[in-house]
Amino acid sequence: MAKTILIVDDSASIRQVVGLTLKGAGYDIVDAVDGKDALTKLDGRKINLVISDVNMPNMDGISFVKQMKTMPAYKFTPVIMLTTEGSEAMKRDGQAAGAKAWVVKPFQPAQMLDAVSKLILP
Repeated sequence: MAKTILIVDDSASIRQVVGLTLKGAGYDIVDAVDGKDALTKLDGRKINLVISDVNMPNMDGISFVKQMKTMPAYKFTPVIMLTTEGSEAMKRDGQAAGAKAWVVKPFQPAQMLDAVSKLILP
């Protein structure tokens, strides 16, 4: 059974590029336009990994991850932050919220798949 990845980004083009990269590697995709939308997708279905932007309207990625981690079904779901933010302070905030990896845009598909494969167990 394919693993499911939730992509959270306010940019449709980023969701599309990440989605195509992951679908090409055999993953199922669920996508959301911001943190609030993403929380509605966490409805009990099995999500194996979350890839989230940091800067989004309505609810930013760090707030989303903090809220997601309070949900028992998703407490241990690994998170990759995919963002233009490269500051150490922002990375620390992401890590404190529960992010396991930080990928800076623009990214190479191979780099993304490498990070994903390290966080999703077969």
